[in-house]
Amino acid sequence: MIGRLELPLAAALGALHAQVFVHTGAWLVQLLCVALLAWRVQEAAPRRAALLGWVFGSAWVGTGTWWLFVSMHRYGGLPAPLAVIAVVLLALAMGLYLGVAMGLFARWRRGRTVPDALLWAALWLLAELGRGVLFTGFPWLASGYAQVDAPLAVLAPWVGVYGIGAAAALLAALPVLAARAGPRALALALAGVAVVLGLSAASGPAAFTLGHGTLRVSLVQTNVAQDEKFAVEHLPGALAWLRQALMQARGDLVVAPETAIPLLPSQLKDFDPRYWDSLRDHFEHSPKSALIGVPLGDFENGYTNSVLGVSSHTASGAPYRYDKVHLVPFGEFIPAGLRWFTNLMQIPLGDFDRGPLNAPSFNTLGQRLAPNICYEDLFGEELAQRFQEPTLAPTVFVNLSNIGWFGPTVALPQHLNISRMRALEFQIPMLRSTNTGITAVIDEQGRVTAQLPAFTRGTLDATVQAREGVTPFAWWAAHGGLWPLLLAALGTIVLVLARVRRA
Repeated sequence: MIGRLELPLAAALGALHAQVFVHTGAWLVQLLCVALLAWRVQEAAPRRAALLGWVFGSAWVGTGTWWLFVSMHRYGGLPAPLAVIAVVLLALAMGLYLGVAMGLFARWRRGRTVPDALLWAALWLLAELGRGVLFTGFPWLASGYAQVDAPLAVLAPWVGVYGIGAAAALLAALPVLAARAGPRALALALAGVAVVLGLSAASGPAAFTLGHGTLRVSLVQTNVAQDEKFAVEHLPGALAWLRQALMQARGDLVVAPETAIPLLPSQLKDFDPRYWDSLRDHFEHSPKSALIGVPLGDFENGYTNSVLGVSSHTASGAPYRYDKVHLVPFGEFIPAGLRWFTNLMQIPLGDFDRGPLNAPSFNTLGQRLAPNICYEDLFGEELAQRFQEPTLAPTVFVNLSNIGWFGPTVALPQHLNISRMRALEFQIPMLRSTNTGITAVIDEQGRVTAQLPAFTRGTLDATVQAREGVTPFAWWAAHGGLWPLLLAALGTIVLVLARVRRA
């Protein structure tokens, strides 16, 4: 009976697992889902184990990112059947990483609790690293994000989100693998898991950064519907409101979201020749500073998804500029051989140029502000490149996003929790200025201290404490990217297999 229900059970567990990334207070559910997967995989032949892992992983990604359908169909113009197929194919492709990992576990396991648990965690880590890096990476819903409100969050400044995911996988699988050795081994494993979680919760995170002054901020939420963003009839009202919001903002730092000005410079001049000059004059002749999302470039020189920074410090030269580095496939660049797919959609400016990975900060108001655009905050190892020189390291992250592409879906709280994890890893605050939500202030401990309701137009005024310092994660990721985790996973696998064979 169990055998016939294994695949539906794996799919149900994967779908349930995806819900924890919104309701992060239910982090124990994640451990239960992974434990039940381990229960079935440990008894399966390699091919069956790979199939169970593939089904679990596909359901995890598919039910957690179904909102991609909204962007492709409602706003991208892709016919609904093709949009459904695209989401399903993506989920199936992403599920392969976990499928391969589970197949290898079934082949290499030796029936010994601790070595098998370590092997499980190492292969889980390899699967997540593969999904997060290969083919530009799609680390959305990496398992560590489900632990942002859990005791294991204390590991964030040490090992980052992937390390947390591996630790959670280890704790989830350990009791299941121990149960085969009898009730006493199971009891010891459960006690060990409880002790680890209890000590993590009681100890709290170590402090690696120090206060570096406070900053009054005004974060603008424009709330422009995605199907109106580029519509000529809606532009005058939206741009007029934006200019008024920027000029009347009370904060020392004012931030407007990704492509808050959705026109290229040449187009903006045709619309209103004084629009940008009026904004620049306002901030260059006041004690305030602004970061504004805007597309830049032209047909001859290429386009960038950018942030412009203006303040009294930029009055004598060009504005500060940050160009997005990690581009979104299909939305911002066209993968080789897939232009036919993009031609089915109607997203303007679908092929951007990349900016430099180790971009300079916007130095203003006594702080070093590090912009990142939209889902760039998924890639902590890339943000870490800005910490190579501690004296130049950011004191505040600023995320400018437009995920209006996905409508009123779980994508919004999922992205908020991703930003919270980055704040935990680097122990510096994250400011989020978004089009439709969630605009928020996140402190260095990943706590949301202020936020605007989603799908409302307004400005969030708050005070944030900047932080200076470098966490262990920021240091090793700045110098080695994700290679230390990859080597740790491979080294664990080699040591486990070698030790078991000698025994």
